[in-house]
Amino acid sequence: MFDFLKRKKNDNDKKELETVSQDIFAVADGDFVAIDAIDDPVFSQKMMGDGYGITPDNGEIYAPVKGTVMSIFQTKHAVYIKTDSDLEVLVHMGIDTVELEGGPFTIAVEEGQKVDKGSKIADVDLAALESAGKENTMVVIFTNMNEVVDFEITGQGHVSAGDVLGQVSASQEQA
Repeated sequence: MFDFLKRKKNDNDKKELETVSQDIFAVADGDFVAIDAIDDPVFSQKMMGDGYGITPDNGEIYAPVKGTVMSIFQTKHAVYIKTDSDLEVLVHMGIDTVELEGGPFTIAVEEGQKVDKGSKIADVDLAALESAGKENTMVVIFTNMNEVVDFEITGQGHVSAGDVLGQVSASQEQA
């Protein structure tokens, strides 16, 4: 009835997509853990997305990707980063650590801050996790895998913070 009010689409309205790839970095010094070997079914069964884990040698935790810190959980156990290609990355520190109400975590970033390889995002008191009976695996999850065109994790064995563990590619609209 009011079709005359609708703007007609033309070929200029079509957005072109380009594939953007970026490296995935180790978040800590420690032992690489494949996603399906993480001792938590939510992560190991990829209910939240794909990713990896690191069993850390120390409590220094770094950004797994280049992006912007979008959210820091109130309980400080997780940091959400968004890449420039709109991939959503969750860094979850330890297993079942939300109930520790932030105690073992010192966050080193702020919401809105840009991060990259070498950007420390947190310090974790691993002894406090152990005394609370919590597993200390640092889990990195790409939560919007529907945006991912290609995803490859090549990490294995002992890694150092900042080591390239793989690559992720996503489609984004060209400017």
